[in-house]
Amino acid sequence: MSRAEHRPSRRAFIGAGGAVAATGLTAGCESPPVRQDRPSSPTPGVSPTGRHQAGVTLPRTAQPNLLAVVADVEDGVAVGPLLAELGEAVRTLTAGTDPRLLGLAPGDLTVTIGVGPRLVRGVGPALPGAADLPQFSRERIEPLSRGGDLLVQICAGDPLLLPVVAAALLGQAGDRVRERWRQSGRRGPDVRVAEDVSAPRNLLGFVDGIVGPHTTAEQRRHLWLAGPAPVAGGTIAVLRRMELDLPRFAALSVAEQEAVLGRRRATSAPLSGGTASSDPDLGAKTPDGRYLIPADAHVRRSHPGVVGVGLMLRRSYSTDGPAPGLLFISFQNDLRTFTKTLAHMDGSDALLDFTTTTAGATFLILPGFNQQRPLGAGLFR
Repeated sequence: MSRAEHRPSRRAFIGAGGAVAATGLTAGCESPPVRQDRPSSPTPGVSPTGRHQAGVTLPRTAQPNLLAVVADVEDGVAVGPLLAELGEAVRTLTAGTDPRLLGLAPGDLTVTIGVGPRLVRGVGPALPGAADLPQFSRERIEPLSRGGDLLVQICAGDPLLLPVVAAALLGQAGDRVRERWRQSGRRGPDVRVAEDVSAPRNLLGFVDGIVGPHTTAEQRRHLWLAGPAPVAGGTIAVLRRMELDLPRFAALSVAEQEAVLGRRRATSAPLSGGTASSDPDLGAKTPDGRYLIPADAHVRRSHPGVVGVGLMLRRSYSTDGPAPGLLFISFQNDLRTFTKTLAHMDGSDALLDFTTTTAGATFLILPGFNQQRPLGAGLFR
């Protein structure tokens, strides 16, 4: 069967609606804390150009609304011109000068674009981003919900922008791309967990994304690709959409829920003590010799020091129906940071007993761009 025969039509791609998922159970874009009602004054814009694309570490705190669209690029399409056109469309949309916004103010809109392993391997099989995401347990993923050539991540304070911007970008791409899957999601208000570090609670009631490369030095070491030159300034993204067994988790006592995560639900402090920003003491025990943080607790099984990997920048968005869930997104400069973490969790992390993954993909988030250096110019002609 050809690639075109098993994928939805372009009409389905442009018109399909998104529903309004774990290492860490925690995923990306970023902006100041957002009120739940529509703001009375314009939200400051976020520049789409620079060394890095917006929507990873800029703005700093994630916007409350996200739409991720995953697509395939048709065989024979010139990828370089396609990406350059999309980059220019991103620039005009975020500037508010594009008539396809239909009069909406862009506010804190960000668009982040990545390319999948098939396209990266076409340039160089040894390049970062050329490896596919392996399969793991607890997955129920249909073929069209696994992998893909193109990621368009749209984040904004105004949820009306998401389908409008998606339609503009997909219309720009035209018949050169076909959608695989899409997912929308939202985040609650952020909770401050340390100086300059905040994160929201997820559907399980726990704060997400406490551990990560938050400082500039940490981001340089763990987040951004230093090379080779065509990918320098980019990063590697992993997307996982998960359904959550909320009724079964909610039936646990608070103490049982905290044992699953390894943190206090109310304060986010590790069960070993301290504050939300304290590093878990994985060796701490009770007087009778039991670990304060259980052996199968998520904090222990996913701890970078235990797994032997770097830090990942994690963001998560809550999703609706048919079952409640999370869209998990992580950014790291080595795919093995994610895959080794999930492999270490697989089969022994108590949190995974409440999740089923229904979509998954990995992408090279392209380096930043500007009018002189189009999006993707370092990789594609």
